[in-house]
Amino acid sequence: MSFNHLDQLYRSVIMDHYKRPHNHGMIDDPGWITVSMNNPSCGDKIHLSLKLDGDKIVDVRHNGSGCAISQSSASMMTDVIKGKSIKDAHELSYDFSELVQGREHDDNLDLGDAESLQGVSQYPARIKCATLPWKAMEKGLREAAGEHADQ
Repeated sequence: MSFNHLDQLYRSVIMDHYKRPHNHGMIDDPGWITVSMNNPSCGDKIHLSLKLDGDKIVDVRHNGSGCAISQSSASMMTDVIKGKSIKDAHELSYDFSELVQGREHDDNLDLGDAESLQGVSQYPARIKCATLPWKAMEKGLREAAGEHADQ
């Protein structure tokens, strides 16, 4: 597969998640963790609802506004972390951050369609867009654990 073909495939996956987001819509229920974050440099916004059962993420929903990178990353992330343990979600978040920054990452972790965002490393201004929903998930999990969100 040529680089151009692979690049087109990744762009197609990103646009598909942007136009038809998975796990879209918020849940207004006190049993869910709700967190919002924005990227002040570009105005992207992510709202996230997480449902935990013990140490497992049993459901996750998102909503927001912004560029195709941030919104598709949120859609892809919800697919990846649903059903995972909190520990696994943290590892996936770290690995995704390393991937989009062009750093070495654990190839054994399955990031699903989120791997299509690896090309973001060529555009440093877009790294914050891609990682915004993952940072929102981390913030929500910290809040669930009773830690301060700014730690």
